[in-house]
Amino acid sequence: MEKTMSATKHIALIAHDNMKESLIEWCAENSQILARHFLCGTGTTARLINERTSLPVTPYLSGPLGGDQQIGAQVAEGHIDIIVFFSDPLTAQPHDPDVKALLRIAQVYDIPIANNRATADFIITSPLFSGPYTYTPHNHFPGKNK
Repeated sequence: MEKTMSATKHIALIAHDNMKESLIEWCAENSQILARHFLCGTGTTARLINERTSLPVTPYLSGPLGGDQQIGAQVAEGHIDIIVFFSDPLTAQPHDPDVKALLRIAQVYDIPIANNRATADFIITSPLFSGPYTYTPHNHFPGKNK
């Protein structure tokens, strides 16, 4: 079953507390590119990006309060094309099971995930990013990819 991402991507922006500044800086540096896309994010991250850049980011709940799961549900329903999640690999997170569930569902649905600045840069500068992109997800649903 083919899937097509439109030229206007739906991008989820998420960051652990120690990485929020880095994600905000990345968003500000790439605001001209990101402004052409629909942006959403977990509560505090979305609010901070809204306040400190010119980008409109639709907020979900804070990650530990269900925001990661809300974004995961949007992935499962086909409403998220890309996840930019600046995670903190050196600090234990109290909502780690929620984060793992989000990353697992994104992998199941073949969603590109950037977990650091370099990967995010590669994704948004890829020739595939700026236009429609049709692909066949190789997910884990028996019988779906035959």
